[in-house]
Amino acid sequence: MKKNHFAVVLIISLFFLWGFALNLNPILIPHLKKACQLTDTQSAFIDSASYIAYFLLALPAGWFMKKFGYKGGIVFGLTLFAIGAFLFYPAAATRSYVFFLIALFVIASGLTFLETAANPYITVLGDPEGATQRLNFAQSFNGLAATLAPLLGGMFILSGHTLSADAQIAMSPEQLNTYLDNEASAVQIPFLIIGAVVLLIALFLIRTPLPEIEDEKGHLEATGSLLKEKNLMLGVTAQFFYVGAQTCVSSFFIRFSSHVAGIEEKSAALFLSGALLGFMAGRFIGTFLMKYIAPSKLLAIYSIINIALIVAAVMLHGKASVYALMGVEFFMSIMFPTIFSLSIRGLGSRMKEGSSMVIMAIVGGAVFPVLMGRLSDRTNIQVAYAVPAVCFAVIFYFALTNIRVGKIKLSVAH
Repeated sequence: MKKNHFAVVLIISLFFLWGFALNLNPILIPHLKKACQLTDTQSAFIDSASYIAYFLLALPAGWFMKKFGYKGGIVFGLTLFAIGAFLFYPAAATRSYVFFLIALFVIASGLTFLETAANPYITVLGDPEGATQRLNFAQSFNGLAATLAPLLGGMFILSGHTLSADAQIAMSPEQLNTYLDNEASAVQIPFLIIGAVVLLIALFLIRTPLPEIEDEKGHLEATGSLLKEKNLMLGVTAQFFYVGAQTCVSSFFIRFSSHVAGIEEKSAALFLSGALLGFMAGRFIGTFLMKYIAPSKLLAIYSIINIALIVAAVMLHGKASVYALMGVEFFMSIMFPTIFSLSIRGLGSRMKEGSSMVIMAIVGGAVFPVLMGRLSDRTNIQVAYAVPAVCFAVIFYFALTNIRVGKIKLSVAH
């Protein structure tokens, strides 16, 4: 299917785009905390603005694509993404945190459309036998984006200059305002470039023929009946806690590194990039291990290891604590697709409805960072990392309820 090769490249680029955008949040959190003079709780709303869009727009995105097709949905999603990126320019010019949050929500709304379409699309662009291989290949670009985002964000957005409270008090109002304006303006050019690249991809997609996905016909049972599916409900809960844990671990990593080891923000961004490289490697290694270890058992083992690593990160000091937190990224790698696949097993004709519910559980990424930020403001960022430890305990319980399940097919990337 040579005619689909360019289409495959374009769809794979979507995996890269949403991975890159979401993994810029750990850079934006410490950056906007400085530029807009925020508390940890307030800075956590950067994640909330992103992940609440998944909850609000997951179902509307599906309805939109039923009416206008998957290609129409992808182009609309890319357009929203570009608009949100361009909104960073006036948000920085006015140094308005609310404006930044609106821009992030618009970007994430576009990502919701992209993610809703890309997972099923990549499976139909080519031979059916190679669908899983194409999905795994596309996931690698999602992981590559997660690695590059903090690396490039640290280089082009973070200044490396964080003023203490005493230093800010010692400055004149004019000097402080100039410093804050310079910090805020650092995001303008990077996000203009991101917006331009996204629009270019949208233009290519408009001009590229794409096969339309035919939705399955037939009656689907009412969504209410799914609430009686105990395993699905446990899976939705586990995914809610997992995305919360993943977001918490990454988003406050730079703040954590500075607090426990005195690592300045640019260097901490490099540590985070290395940790996310471990996340990408962990997904491949975990997929390989599932040939010999049941996915539910591997999920349980990884959950216990992550709880131990979080405890070490909270109890230790210096770089040893940072290294423990980096290890968490590796052992989180298989959790999203494994929880997803275990949750929807056995749903039959109701699988699409069940899948939508599990995807909506991504809203956990909007909730737990705020709880963690509040705990950090009341104690410190190191103690606040107890929040993701609790999340991993819930995932461990879900894994135990599925411990007798053998092989599953990992069928989604996030």
